[in-house]
Amino acid sequence: MSLNRWSRKLHRWGAVLAAVPLLLVIVTGILLQVKKEVPWVQPPTMKGAPGAAALDWDAILSATKKVPEANVATWADIDRMDVRPDRSLIKIQCRNRWEVQLDWTTGEVLHSALRRSDWIEMLHDGSLLGEFSKYYIFLPSGLILFGLWVTGAYLWYLPIHVRRKKRRAKRRRVVQDNDPPRSETRQEFRPTT
Repeated sequence: MSLNRWSRKLHRWGAVLAAVPLLLVIVTGILLQVKKEVPWVQPPTMKGAPGAAALDWDAILSATKKVPEANVATWADIDRMDVRPDRSLIKIQCRNRWEVQLDWTTGEVLHSALRRSDWIEMLHDGSLLGEFSKYYIFLPSGLILFGLWVTGAYLWYLPIHVRRKKRRAKRRRVVQDNDPPRSETRQEFRPTT
């Protein structure tokens, strides 16, 4: 099988095999690119009142408990906290993906919303569906995508290469046609003695 034919087959079937995971990666990648601009993906970051931090750990937990959607009863229900001193803000991300933003001077809840960006990121890299999908669906799709890039580059270059070869051959024929005819007889050079 020629390289040209092999490249076309790999390109065609590779595109079919990688279509769904690739579409998922593209769509989630676009959403992650605009996550700061689209509140549906990630809640906008608020700004608290200026001042020194006045909240202790108990105040943070009790303020977060006041948000029913956060479903927080103990510290075990909180996944992580993000402290933003420049904004006088504490972002609390709960295990159920709910985000609560507190003013760190007053303890007031500034914003509360579902945070989808972490979920979208896990979907983007395949880890949401478990280790199996990460290594047996998304990794092979990435390798197939690399193969598509290589074969696509080859298939793009092939017509250029063929045209160049044809031009060179045509130039050679023109040069050969314009060459003066060579005589068939050979003359020997004999030195006189």
